[in-house]
Amino acid sequence: MSLSVVLAILVTSLATFSSRFLGVVSSEGIKETSKLFKWFNCLAYSTLAALIARTIIFPVGVLSETSYTVRAVVVLFCLFIFFISKRNFVYPTVISAIMMALLSEYL
Repeated sequence: MSLSVVLAILVTSLATFSSRFLGVVSSEGIKETSKLFKWFNCLAYSTLAALIARTIIFPVGVLSETSYTVRAVVVLFCLFIFFISKRNFVYPTVISAIMMALLSEYL
């Protein structure tokens, strides 16, 4: 490996772990029931929802070759699986990958 690749890995690792460390240190004073904590939680979920919606509506790469219908069917079916599996993330994630592969290949 070249020196620049190793240096890039070290710098990004330092940035990642230092921010996590500072988060752990600063989180001791925040109560989970506080309004600030709830606000950050809502912000995180809304950002995740926006990214998922963007991926479904404006896909990039291989996903852009699938139709909107296939993507909508997969999302709706996986939401159904999510709710019947007592809000487990594993089953819908695995099923969505399998469904996308099968439906994009055969439709």
